[in-house]
Amino acid sequence: MRFRHQRTAAAVALAAAAVIGLPACSVVLGEEESILDAASLTVGVKTDQPRLGAEDDNGDLTGFDVDVALYIAGRLGFAAEDVEVTGITSADRERELINEDVDMVVATYSITPARKTEVTFGGPYYVAKQDVLVRDEDTDVRGVRDLEGRSVCHEEGSNSAARIREGLGIDVEQREASNYSACIKALREGEVDAVSTDNLILAGFLAEEPGTFRLVNEPFTDEKYGVGLPHGDVRACEEVNRAINQMYRDGTAADLLETWFGETDLQLVTSVPQFEGCDPA
Repeated sequence: MRFRHQRTAAAVALAAAAVIGLPACSVVLGEEESILDAASLTVGVKTDQPRLGAEDDNGDLTGFDVDVALYIAGRLGFAAEDVEVTGITSADRERELINEDVDMVVATYSITPARKTEVTFGGPYYVAKQDVLVRDEDTDVRGVRDLEGRSVCHEEGSNSAARIREGLGIDVEQREASNYSACIKALREGEVDAVSTDNLILAGFLAEEPGTFRLVNEPFTDEKYGVGLPHGDVRACEEVNRAINQMYRDGTAADLLETWFGETDLQLVTSVPQFEGCDPA
């Protein structure tokens, strides 16, 4: 593996030697490269998901995922000035990690077996649940099976609509958009009947436009939000898991969830998630 912000080999060796008191040359030999060896860190987050990752009035990226990313980066040893948070889309998450355009992804990135063949996941840092958002006046949809024969929008690169059609065998018309903001616009304007994805994403949009939409609030899957890392970077994965564990145990996770979603009436999970393990698929 090669990382864009990698320190020189000499710097890595000297740092390691200082810690364990061994000659520098013996430390570097055979050691796997990791984003932990970098001088800076670039993290991909969403830019269009209110309360998770979105631009504020000043053009800054804010939200739960952004705060989680900064907390983890700090626990990994990166100073705030050495962390760059940049926008990423669902369709580009694997590609940007593989191409080394980003070092880490914290972007409502559900852990799946297929993705594990290309990406190493730390976490999950939260377990959301897939749900359905409809227009407020639509009282006919009370659960996912009421979507039979209706149009459902999902973001390009997301598995949400496929889980309904292929996973549950419900005959829905799948509509794909460039992002979930576009799906929400289509729902608002009556171009689709529903938007289905993780309840944290839907709750963020619901909170931004009260009275416009209704969350069905009948979840039907677990969505394990992982921290995407370069495939095979086990060292970074293990440190990310330690950081997430600490984030829950010191109360930071509960505080962040309350800050961003406390007014949405979702049942928020504030216990440490069960980690997936770091061995590459």
